[in-house]
Amino acid sequence: MENLCVLLFPFLLLALLLHGPGSVTALRNRDGSEEWGYVQVRPKAHMFWWLYTSPHRVEHPSKPWPIILWLQGGPGASGVGIGNFQEIGPLDTNLKPRNSTWLQKADLLFVDNPVGTGYSFVENNDSKLLAKTDEEAAIDLTTLLIHIFNRNQKLQKSPLFIVAESYGGKYAVTLALSALKAIEDGKLKLNLGGVALGDSWISPEDFVFSWGPLLKDVSRLDDNGLQKSNNLAQKIRKQIGNGQFVEATRSWSKLESVISSSSNNVDFYNFLQDAGSDSATTSAMEGVGLHREIALTRYSNYLTSMRSSSGGGGGDLKTLLNGVIKRKLKIIPENVTWREQSREVFRHLQADFMKPRINEVDKLLAKGVNVTVYNGQVDLICATKGAEAWVKKLKWKGLQSFMRKDRTAMYCENDRKTKGFVKSYKNLHFYWILGAGHFVPTDEPCVALKMVGQITQSPAPS
Repeated sequence: MENLCVLLFPFLLLALLLHGPGSVTALRNRDGSEEWGYVQVRPKAHMFWWLYTSPHRVEHPSKPWPIILWLQGGPGASGVGIGNFQEIGPLDTNLKPRNSTWLQKADLLFVDNPVGTGYSFVENNDSKLLAKTDEEAAIDLTTLLIHIFNRNQKLQKSPLFIVAESYGGKYAVTLALSALKAIEDGKLKLNLGGVALGDSWISPEDFVFSWGPLLKDVSRLDDNGLQKSNNLAQKIRKQIGNGQFVEATRSWSKLESVISSSSNNVDFYNFLQDAGSDSATTSAMEGVGLHREIALTRYSNYLTSMRSSSGGGGGDLKTLLNGVIKRKLKIIPENVTWREQSREVFRHLQADFMKPRINEVDKLLAKGVNVTVYNGQVDLICATKGAEAWVKKLKWKGLQSFMRKDRTAMYCENDRKTKGFVKSYKNLHFYWILGAGHFVPTDEPCVALKMVGQITQSPAPS
């Protein structure tokens, strides 16, 4: 492992080192293909970022080479670790090249967002400095973009596409609006290419109402389980309507537990599979009411299982990020320990967790921003049925024309097996990815790569 890393990670050069409020600390490798660092987004709050420049870059007179900003979900899951090494980055968790890396279509920018996630940290572990709303997280991310893009004219020439997964979709739409305002105010030098919402938690109400009927249709719930699910979903709808968002978050985690027990532990990230968690442990946790902890454990367990799946590599992610990668990066403080997901970040966002962001999507569409929704066919937590439901609630004037459009089938390379469908009208696009669960780039890497090339209008060869 060490010898491999010497070859893959050449001698580091100090790129920039500033101190004080709004400070930037950055390093790059010898050939400039990687750069990473910290931005102090607020006093005592430091956000980590990692930028990869694609070796496949193509110069095109009418199609500029794009940059993808990847936002992980959770909330509190690490994009620098999970999105990078388990989904779309250049290397997997064994530090072997990933054949399906999205660097084939764009440059990649990973961040650990919000602060407190992954390598990002607040000084003295002061939890009062953690973001409490999606808007606060968006302001921090906008500050990060200002410090990265305003000092780099080359980056300013490339359109930035904010691509999100899961809860990251809520960050994406709030960030896009915040960034647009900063651009309009002359504070941010950036060309926003669009927003892509992958299996994104945009409307929690629509998703929780999709769970029961979907699982009943695929024989994972019976009538009794469906009734229990629908009763809790109705309770959640009422709580959201009354503005009781913390209570709605608690009911959501209770609903997940009811779904698990009624379905014999269905996998929330692929409803064709079992979650495989310890039922005795789950029952014990239910007995003391720790429903939120069950949800967090379920997410972590699924991420762990991904390591042995195709394309993810079999290496231990926590060991990797706290070992050889931390040593490579050189600027991670000794007292910062990388974790897949931060419970503290989740806890501080629990009042925002169940808030919908449909209105924000509407605002982006009205401003002419390209908005893409993509969903894995067998995802449950952010089921396609729920995504279709919230899209139909949009007030965007082009919605009815979008709904009347027919879908186009998608294929992969020379294989004529149907891999997905896409529908587009003006600046709204929807991709149905067959065979994929919650983590589309990992579950169906070939068609995901094709999709992202279309989203970004990458000049890279098909």
